[in-house]
Amino acid sequence: MLPTPKRFTLAAGAAEGETRLTAFDKALLRAGLGNLNLIRVSSVLPPLCEFVEDLTIPPGSLTPTAYGALISDQPGETIAAAVGVGVSPASFGLIMEYSGKCGRLDAEKAVRAMVSEAFAARGLDLAEVKVKSAELRVERVGCVFAAAALWY
Repeated sequence: MLPTPKRFTLAAGAAEGETRLTAFDKALLRAGLGNLNLIRVSSVLPPLCEFVEDLTIPPGSLTPTAYGALISDQPGETIAAAVGVGVSPASFGLIMEYSGKCGRLDAEKAVRAMVSEAFAARGLDLAEVKVKSAELRVERVGCVFAAAALWY
């Protein structure tokens, strides 16, 4: 079992590539997470987890990450990804991700609504929502990526 993370950051990036995988890889690099091994996790932010703007993580580290991503090969299509983290004053928090064929503002609106719904479903007080997003108008093969990376 991995230890419970104590810190988190929000990251987002968008990029074009020659292939779907290289577009994804470049979006990860733009988000600042491209040299990590992401372990996809679901939606719970541990209690007392501290937000930091930039996590300094050694390359190759196994990094618990909740993320949304979308890859498109439709030229002219606008795609976006967003991540939202809701913080409770007295409990754990929640992470919601969204990606879709829309603009950044619509993606942000979607994650804010999901965070609010998730808090209401649990009967938790919502003190704050942090959101980060990326948007791209596809030229050839594009990817958008938004994540909450957790660290120790």
